Amino acid sequence: MTAEPEEIPLIEHVVRVSPSAERLPRDRQLAWALAEVATAPAPLDADAAAMVANRVIDNAAVAMASLSRRPVAVARTQARPHKTGPGASVFGADPALRVSPEWAAWANGTAVRELDFHDTYLAADYSHPGDNIPPLLAVAQHVGAGGADLLRGLLVAYEVHVALVTGICLHKHKIDHVAHLSAATACGLGALLRLPTEVVYQAIGQAVHTTTATRQSRKGEISSWKAFAPAFAGKAAIEAVDRAMRGEGAPAPIYEGEDGFIAWLLGGPDATYTVPLPAPGDPLRGILRTYTKEHSAEYQAQALVDLARAMRDKLPGIDTAAGVDRIDSIVLHTSHHTHHVIGSGANDPQKYDPTASRETLDHSIPYILAVALQDGAWHHVDSYDPHRAGRPDTVALWHKITTVEDPEWTRRYHSPDPTQKAFGGRLEITLTDGTVLADSLALADAHPDGARPFDRPAYVRKFTTLAEGVVPADAQREFLDAAARLADLTGEELPALFPTVDHAAITHADAALPGGIFR
Repeated sequence: MTAEPEEIPLIEHVVRVSPSAERLPRDRQLAWALAEVATAPAPLDADAAAMVANRVIDNAAVAMASLSRRPVAVARTQARPHKTGPGASVFGADPALRVSPEWAAWANGTAVRELDFHDTYLAADYSHPGDNIPPLLAVAQHVGAGGADLLRGLLVAYEVHVALVTGICLHKHKIDHVAHLSAATACGLGALLRLPTEVVYQAIGQAVHTTTATRQSRKGEISSWKAFAPAFAGKAAIEAVDRAMRGEGAPAPIYEGEDGFIAWLLGGPDATYTVPLPAPGDPLRGILRTYTKEHSAEYQAQALVDLARAMRDKLPGIDTAAGVDRIDSIVLHTSHHTHHVIGSGANDPQKYDPTASRETLDHSIPYILAVALQDGAWHHVDSYDPHRAGRPDTVALWHKITTVEDPEWTRRYHSPDPTQKAFGGRLEITLTDGTVLADSLALADAHPDGARPFDRPAYVRKFTTLAEGVVPADAQREFLDAAARLADLTGEELPALFPTVDHAAITHADAALPGGIFR
C-alpha cells in the first residue's frame, strides 16, 4: 500500500543558463541542490523502504533471466579479471569471486537492463530508476556498508532520478536518458558513503559530463548497447565519486554553464526547467512514483499488451492466416511519446522488420500488439523468438497496425494529476466487413493504480518464475529472505542479495564468447 506522492511538499528548483561573467553561486546551481538532497538527514518512510526491497527483488529476477544472454555474458567475462579485495559480487559468477566495484556495477547493470523488464518512471523524460541499484550495491559491498546505508543511498538515488526526469526532458533533444541516471547514482553513492555536500556536487558534475550521449542507441537498428548504456553510467558514476573523494573537481556549473548541458545540448540559452525536490528533512518517497513491468517490453507497451489480451476474445481465429485476413486495419490512438518512440511515428522501417533485433522489436508497438493479439500473452523469450517474429500470419497482421497521436492521450501522459495520468491508448480494429471494434486502457494492470497493482507477492512470483532453472529452490528462498530484511542486513550479509546460480545452466554462454583485452 502506498500513499499518493502529491502529499509530499516539493520545492521547485528553477534551472536556466547563466553567463560565466555572472558567476552563478553554488547554492543556486542544480547540482548543489541535488547534492544537498543526498547529504541532508531525512526520516525513513516505511512504504518507500518496503518498495526498495521490492525493487531489489525485481532487479535480481530480471538479472537471473538474462544470465545466458550474450551481452550479459560479455559484461560478466569482462568483469571477472578485475579481481580485488574486498570487492563486489557478480550475478551469475562464482559466489567467492569479488571484483572491483565499478566492474561489478558494469556486469550487474547489464544483467538487470538486458531484458528491459524492470522498473520505470515516465514524465518529461524516460527512466529506469532500478538501474541505480547495481552500482550502489557494488560499492556498499566493497566498503562493508550495511543494509541501512544501502537503503538510504537507494532512496536518495530514486528521489533525484525522479526529480530530474520530472523536470528536464532529454529525448526531445536526442540525448539519451542515462545522463539523468549518472547524476542520481552519484547522489545515491554520496548518501551511502555519507560524503560532504561539496564532494557529491563535484561528483555530479563529472558524472553528467562523462555520460551524456545521443539517443541513437535507441533509434534505427537498436543494438545491445541499450543494455550496456546504464551499466556504463553506473560505472562512470562510481569512478566520478572516487575522483571527487580524492579532491578532484568537475566542470561547473554543469547544468547552467553558458557552454554546458542546457545551453548546447538541451533547450538552449533561453530555456528554463523546473526540478521538484523535497524540502530538507522531508522523507524521500520518490520511489513510490515509479512502477515495474509485468511484461518484458517498453513500458509504454505494458497497458497495450493488457488491452490486446482483453480484445483478443472478440477476434476469433486471429492467430491464423484466415483470421488475419478478416482484419482490414488496426490503429492505435495514443500519446506523442508512444507514437514517436515505439510507434509508426518513429519512421523506423526496422520496427516492421521480422529480422530485426530483440532490442528493436521491444521498441515496436506494432509488433508487440500483433503478437499479444495472436497469443493472448507475452513472454520475455518466446515472444521475441526469430521464428515467432517471422511467422507469415504475424507479419501480415503486424503490417496492418499503425499508430497516431491523440492530443488527449498526450495530455494525460503528461498530467501531474494521478487520476488523469495515462500511458495507454485506444485501439480501433476495422474488419473487412466494415465492423469496428474499439476499446481503451489508460494504465497497465500492474501499475499502482491499475487493475492488479504489483505487491510483494507479485514481485516474489516474478522472481521465482524468472529464476526457475537458474537458481535452485533453496537459494531462491535464501535470497528472498535477505531482500525482505534489507534494512537490517550487516555488511557481511550483503552477498546474500546475489542469488546462488546453478552454473551448469549458464556456462555455455561464457564458453561461446571470443576473447578480448581483459583476461
